Amino acid sequence: MKARIVYASMTGNDADMAEILEEDLQDYGFEVETSEASFTDASDYLENDLCIFITYTYGEGKMTDDVADFYDQLKDLDLSGKYFAVMGSGDKMYADHFCENVFDFEKMFKKIGAKEITKAVTIENAPDDAAIAKIDNAAEEMSEKLNG
Repeated sequence: MKARIVYASMTGNDADMAEILEEDLQDYGFEVETSEASFTDASDYLENDLCIFITYTYGEGKMTDDVADFYDQLKDLDLSGKYFAVMGSGDKMYADHFCENVFDFEKMFKKIGAKEITKAVTIENAPDDAAIAKIDNAAEEMSEKLNG
């Protein structure tokens, strides 16, 4: 099974999440490629079984340019037959907008035909032990569904 993790990270929190997930999926036997959104074309997802996007939500939910550019590329794809997962970090200080971009991407993946493999994983700020456990559990769920 091939998985592609694309992440956007301003503070390093989402890069950390991507690294944790990549190691987890490799432990489950996935062939994983990870890259930053600003250096990745959304069409790279077409060569993979599992498409993962990890993003932060800045302030009141407005996408930063690197995230918005990738989102716009995604709109033009047909990911029917692919699975997806979304994850990300946010700050609960922005209660109404906490991890809003994560859910924006969740809606877009569904709109372009991908099937959600696990519920969105959202964490506050940097991944602590509880957040790492959420990422580990999501990876296990992905493996069970795709690897039997």
